[in-house]
Amino acid sequence: MTYVYIIRHAEAEGNLYRRVHGHYDSLLTEMGTKQLEYLRRRFKDIRIDAVYSSDLSRTRATAAAICVPKKLPLNILPELREVKMGVWEDVCWAEIEREMPEEYKNYNSAPHKWNISGCENFYKLSERITSAVRSLAERHDGQSIAVVTHGGAIRALLCTVMNIPPEEISRVFYCDNTAVSLLTYKDGAFSIEYMNDNSHLPDELSAFKRQDWWKKESFTDGTNMYFRPMDLDRRGDKYLDAYKDAWITAHGSLDGFSDIYLKIAKKRSRKDPMSVTEAFLGDRPVGILELSMEQDLASHAGCIAFYYIDEPYRGKGLAVQLLGHATSVYRRLGRRTLRLRVAETNARAIAFYKKHGFRQIDTEEGNVCSLLVMEKKIALD
Repeated sequence: MTYVYIIRHAEAEGNLYRRVHGHYDSLLTEMGTKQLEYLRRRFKDIRIDAVYSSDLSRTRATAAAICVPKKLPLNILPELREVKMGVWEDVCWAEIEREMPEEYKNYNSAPHKWNISGCENFYKLSERITSAVRSLAERHDGQSIAVVTHGGAIRALLCTVMNIPPEEISRVFYCDNTAVSLLTYKDGAFSIEYMNDNSHLPDELSAFKRQDWWKKESFTDGTNMYFRPMDLDRRGDKYLDAYKDAWITAHGSLDGFSDIYLKIAKKRSRKDPMSVTEAFLGDRPVGILELSMEQDLASHAGCIAFYYIDEPYRGKGLAVQLLGHATSVYRRLGRRTLRLRVAETNARAIAFYKKHGFRQIDTEEGNVCSLLVMEKKIALD
């Protein structure tokens, strides 16, 4: 008999930023890195003879929490990848929910009907992941192995093992990050000892304890954002009002503020409409993200010039999706880091950026006070 521990990767950018990441490669988040310590503790006294992972960064980093303490090599197997998402890759989930609601429903509840350009057929996914895990179980007869893979792939695997047809896939819930399922393999057949167990995680490190979309029949999440270029000729007043609000928050008054910031934003927007975007919840604009494409280029950094979310939506875990959009834009351009300037007096903003992986690298003089130059790695190597 072979014991096969199936483990979902720790929280990664797609999970936090609410973007579609199938074969798209991405990094673990700050919370994901913290989850690894609890995964390591879970497996500390469990015998593991071999560790396998998909070739994507988020699974390799997760698998290291098991193989490194046990001094085992990490075996990379591309067949353990997530489903290929085709034209959905790195698109906001809110965009999918809004523009392709029927296919979004199919993906979650009837994956055999899901059919978008460039995607991987559900039956092929099921055959790929099940064959890979079966082959590993047969190779390690009489041993215990850990297999680190992805949420959609795990769901397809469990459906196959439980003989659940794809039209009834809703019977198998998605699993939390680092959740563990234990399968046994004997005489050519799998059995499930337990599935999707996240009991090793404290509540504050469980994404599923904070979310409920995975419990809903519709699988929709009303907190997902999408982005549109901001029409600064028509919405210039809104831009200035937001900038004034952010300035007062940072400095306590409008001393040093100038309308020049709108002129600069318009210039950037004319050069690249995606330089200044609005974040939407449903039909409601709730935030603004401005990217300075030309700034810090020599350092291979992507500069965030203005980062704003309307006051009613602050402190609700939503603003981080703007960071995800900036990461998406700049990673495609080959930038290795995100960089921004924040007033040294803006304690709330500084705490937010530190929480999400930014570190101070320098100090510059601003119009009113010193600015902290903060940076976060986005390169995958």
